[in-house]
Amino acid sequence: MNVMLLGLAFCVGIAMSVQAAVNSQLAQSLGANSVMAALVSFGCGTAVLLVMALAKGGLGTLGATLSALPSQPLWKFAGGFLGAAFVFGTVFLAPRIGLLSLVVLVIAGQLLSSMTIDHFGLINMATRKVSAVRIVGALVVVAGVAITVFGERIVASMSR
Repeated sequence: MNVMLLGLAFCVGIAMSVQAAVNSQLAQSLGANSVMAALVSFGCGTAVLLVMALAKGGLGTLGATLSALPSQPLWKFAGGFLGAAFVFGTVFLAPRIGLLSLVVLVIAGQLLSSMTIDHFGLINMATRKVSAVRIVGALVVVAGVAITVFGERIVASMSR
């Protein structure tokens, strides 16, 4: 694998944590309104992507893209709904369960769903069989998540 791409993926992970913290602060300054904070976040992201799309291909590319949209099956638009659910979920949950718990649970969900999608080639993705080594790695991560989220309670119950 390309080391630069792996580094970029690591940076995306950093961005996700920072985004959750920033959006939570935005929600607080908007009267604890998680929905409005998610809307503002998506609006800012949409503006940035529009500028990038125009810079990359100009209005002609944008027109071709828009004209191709009606012929797409509805399920292909689920990414936008899932993205909105993710942003809203992080804004809503971060102040309630803490950023660390949020992020490790998000990672666990991503890990398990990604392994399933890869293994079975779901959603028209290439099939990449999950090896025993990767399953062990996933179990280690899930154990880490359990320790991170429930470790203090486990230690407290053992000391009684």
